[in-house]
Amino acid sequence: MKKEIIHPYLLNSISDVHRMLALPGPQHPLVSVIDFSKITCNTSPIYKTLCYNFYSICIKKDFAGKMKYGQNNYDFDAGVFTFFAPGQVVTTEVTDDTLLKGWWLLIHPDFIRNYPLAKKIKEYGFFSYAVNEALHVSEKEEAMLANITQSIEQEYNTATDTYSQDVMISHIELMLTYANRFYSRQFITRKQANNDLLINLEAILSHYFDDLDTAHQGLPTVQYVAAQLHISPSYLSDMLRALTGQNAQQHIHSKLIEKAKEILSTTSLSVSEIAYQLGFEYPQSFNKLFKNKTNQSPLEFRNAFN
Repeated sequence: MKKEIIHPYLLNSISDVHRMLALPGPQHPLVSVIDFSKITCNTSPIYKTLCYNFYSICIKKDFAGKMKYGQNNYDFDAGVFTFFAPGQVVTTEVTDDTLLKGWWLLIHPDFIRNYPLAKKIKEYGFFSYAVNEALHVSEKEEAMLANITQSIEQEYNTATDTYSQDVMISHIELMLTYANRFYSRQFITRKQANNDLLINLEAILSHYFDDLDTAHQGLPTVQYVAAQLHISPSYLSDMLRALTGQNAQQHIHSKLIEKAKEILSTTSLSVSEIAYQLGFEYPQSFNKLFKNKTNQSPLEFRNAFN
């Protein structure tokens, strides 16, 4: 029997969200602050696979259910922050009628389009983290972010004037700056767990470059490695940057050069053979990367080593 394909329900506007949740229409068509306590969940299970066409920032507490991001399910009953960018697909399963606690900030890209934030927001990698990579904050940090949200909500409920948008966007920028700071702290406080990920990453790359059967697959990509570790590519890069100072692509290249040096110094394989063994389609690409990373060509390295 062919597996049923479930297409996500596309939410193009913030008004769509309010209608879906049976809430009054938003005060502003391009931004909204939703109080989760105003949303009542049915007692029967609800499965919602949704695709948002706007930015979403939320904290949920006492959520009796699960969320699915990609192919993974996650318990989501703790007070944690999640960030989603436009176009991401999230599945939520609610199985209890307990009222949610927390809030949900929705920002349509058009709301920030003519502001510097429109470009800067794309630099925040946490908007593409998976649910299990959510931001865990202390009570003090949570209170700080909640105060910013209340400021946004207060401005949101105030009569609109020429300053309203500027004020709300300044508060959003402040919230994202704090979120970036708190995520950096989280990488440090979860150092052991991240070190375990780093060890697993090294094992995956070592196996990839040692397995001759993988050569025809090409070079390992950040997406491939992240999938093997069951984390998102953005989280992998940010974690590695915090631990090693390199992003995921740079880390893969460093491992590749390390393996290339090993082969160059211990075998008589030609540079072309080594390039193909490592997954390069063209030897010239291998030569260029090797020289860029070591200031030597592969042959110069081999001759100097010998």
